[in-house]
Amino acid sequence: MDLKLSHTFLQVHDQDEALAFYRDVLGLEVRADVDFQGFRWLTVGPASQPGVEIVLEVPGMGRPGDEQTLRELLAKGSLGGVIFTTDDLDATFGKIRAAGAEVIQEPVDQPYGVRDCAFRDPSGNHLRFSQVLSSR
Repeated sequence: MDLKLSHTFLQVHDQDEALAFYRDVLGLEVRADVDFQGFRWLTVGPASQPGVEIVLEVPGMGRPGDEQTLRELLAKGSLGGVIFTTDDLDATFGKIRAAGAEVIQEPVDQPYGVRDCAFRDPSGNHLRFSQVLSSR
Protein backbone atom coordinates (compact mmCIF):
# COMPACT_ATOMS: atom_id res chain seq x y z
CA MET A 1 0.00 0.00 0.00
CA ASP A 2 1.20 3.49 -0.85
CA LEU A 3 -0.73 5.84 1.45
CA LYS A 4 -0.38 9.61 1.32
CA LEU A 5 -1.96 12.24 3.52
CA SER A 6 -4.37 14.42 1.56
CA HIS A 7 -6.53 16.24 4.14
CA THR A 8 -6.51 16.99 7.81
CA PHE A 9 -9.20 18.87 9.73
CA LEU A 10 -9.02 21.72 12.23
CA GLN A 11 -12.09 22.95 14.05
CA VAL A 12 -12.37 26.74 14.00
CA HIS A 13 -14.99 29.01 15.53
CA ASP A 14 -14.85 31.57 12.70
CA GLN A 15 -13.77 30.57 9.20
CA ASP A 16 -13.04 34.13 8.05
CA GLU A 17 -10.80 34.77 11.05
CA ALA A 18 -9.07 31.41 10.55
CA LEU A 19 -8.60 32.13 6.85
CA ALA A 20 -6.98 35.48 7.61
CA PHE A 21 -4.55 33.78 10.00
CA TYR A 22 -3.63 30.77 7.87
CA ARG A 23 -3.46 32.70 4.59
CA ASP A 24 -2.20 36.13 5.64
CA VAL A 25 -0.01 35.28 8.64
CA LEU A 26 1.24 31.78 7.79
CA GLY A 27 1.22 32.30 4.03
CA LEU A 28 -0.75 29.17 3.15
CA GLU A 29 -2.59 28.98 -0.16
CA VAL A 30 -6.37 28.80 -0.34
CA ARG A 31 -7.18 25.50 -2.06
CA ALA A 32 -10.97 25.54 -1.87
CA ASP A 33 -13.61 27.96 -0.62
CA VAL A 34 -17.06 26.77 -1.68
CA ASP A 35 -20.53 26.18 -0.28
CA PHE A 36 -20.99 22.50 0.50
CA GLN A 37 -24.21 20.98 1.83
CA GLY A 38 -25.12 24.04 3.88
CA PHE A 39 -21.57 24.58 5.09
CA ARG A 40 -18.45 26.25 3.75
CA TRP A 41 -15.73 23.85 2.53
CA LEU A 42 -12.60 25.90 3.20
CA THR A 43 -9.14 24.43 2.74
CA VAL A 44 -5.61 25.82 2.82
CA GLY A 45 -2.19 24.30 2.34
CA PRO A 46 1.49 25.04 1.90
CA ALA A 47 2.63 25.90 -1.64
CA SER A 48 5.41 23.30 -1.33
CA GLN A 49 2.87 20.52 -0.64
CA PRO A 50 0.13 20.82 -3.28
CA GLY A 51 -1.39 17.46 -2.30
CA VAL A 52 -2.01 18.39 1.35
CA GLU A 53 -5.05 20.38 2.46
CA ILE A 54 -6.04 21.60 5.91
CA VAL A 55 -9.81 21.83 6.17
CA LEU A 56 -10.87 24.74 8.38
CA GLU A 57 -14.23 23.45 9.54
CA VAL A 58 -16.79 24.81 11.95
CA PRO A 59 -18.10 22.59 14.74
CA GLY A 60 -20.94 20.42 13.51
CA MET A 61 -19.82 20.27 9.88
CA GLY A 62 -20.26 16.64 8.92
CA ARG A 63 -20.94 15.67 12.55
CA PRO A 64 -24.57 16.35 13.35
CA GLY A 65 -25.32 16.16 17.03
CA ASP A 66 -21.72 16.83 18.11
CA GLU A 67 -21.68 20.60 17.56
CA GLN A 68 -22.07 21.68 21.20
CA THR A 69 -19.45 19.22 22.47
CA LEU A 70 -17.00 20.30 19.78
CA ARG A 71 -17.61 23.99 20.57
CA GLU A 72 -16.87 23.34 24.26
CA LEU A 73 -13.67 21.42 23.49
CA LEU A 74 -12.57 24.07 21.00
CA ALA A 75 -13.10 26.81 23.59
CA LYS A 76 -10.72 24.92 25.91
CA GLY A 77 -8.08 24.51 23.21
CA SER A 78 -8.53 20.74 23.44
CA LEU A 79 -8.95 19.97 19.74
CA GLY A 80 -6.57 19.59 16.87
CA GLY A 81 -3.05 20.55 16.29
CA VAL A 82 -0.62 20.78 13.42
CA ILE A 83 3.17 20.75 13.23
CA PHE A 84 4.81 22.72 10.42
CA THR A 85 8.47 22.59 9.48
CA THR A 86 10.45 25.68 8.48
CA ASP A 87 13.98 26.50 7.35
CA ASP A 88 14.21 29.54 9.66
CA LEU A 89 12.40 28.98 12.93
CA ASP A 90 13.42 32.25 14.55
CA ALA A 91 12.16 34.33 11.61
CA THR A 92 8.93 32.29 11.53
CA PHE A 93 8.47 32.80 15.27
CA GLY A 94 9.05 36.55 14.96
CA LYS A 95 6.54 36.94 12.13
CA ILE A 96 3.79 34.97 13.88
CA ARG A 97 4.35 36.69 17.23
CA ALA A 98 4.30 40.11 15.54
CA ALA A 99 0.90 39.20 14.06
CA GLY A 100 -0.42 38.82 17.61
CA ALA A 101 -0.76 35.04 17.88
CA GLU A 102 -0.74 33.62 21.39
CA VAL A 103 2.70 32.20 22.18
CA ILE A 104 2.67 28.84 23.97
CA GLN A 105 6.41 28.16 23.75
CA GLU A 106 9.32 30.37 22.70
CA PRO A 107 11.91 28.77 20.38
CA VAL A 108 13.99 26.11 22.11
CA ASP A 109 16.42 23.39 21.00
CA GLN A 110 14.94 19.99 21.76
CA PRO A 111 17.01 16.89 22.61
CA TYR A 112 15.35 15.00 19.75
CA GLY A 113 17.03 17.11 17.08
CA VAL A 114 14.75 20.05 16.34
CA ARG A 115 14.40 23.67 17.40
CA ASP A 116 10.72 24.41 17.86
CA CYS A 117 8.12 26.82 19.15
CA ALA A 118 4.36 26.78 19.63
CA PHE A 119 1.36 29.08 19.23
CA ARG A 120 -2.42 28.95 19.40
CA ASP A 121 -4.37 29.96 16.32
CA PRO A 122 -7.34 32.35 16.72
CA SER A 123 -9.57 29.38 17.61
CA GLY A 124 -7.16 27.99 20.21
CA ASN A 125 -5.71 25.15 18.14
CA HIS A 126 -2.17 24.16 19.05
CA LEU A 127 0.34 24.89 16.27
CA ARG A 128 3.99 23.90 16.45
CA PHE A 129 6.77 25.03 14.15
CA SER A 130 10.05 23.17 13.97
CA GLN A 131 13.42 23.32 12.24
CA VAL A 132 15.77 20.36 12.07
CA LEU A 133 19.01 21.14 13.89
CA SER A 134 22.25 20.73 12.00
CA SER A 135 24.36 17.71 12.91
CA ARG A 136 26.59 18.40 15.86
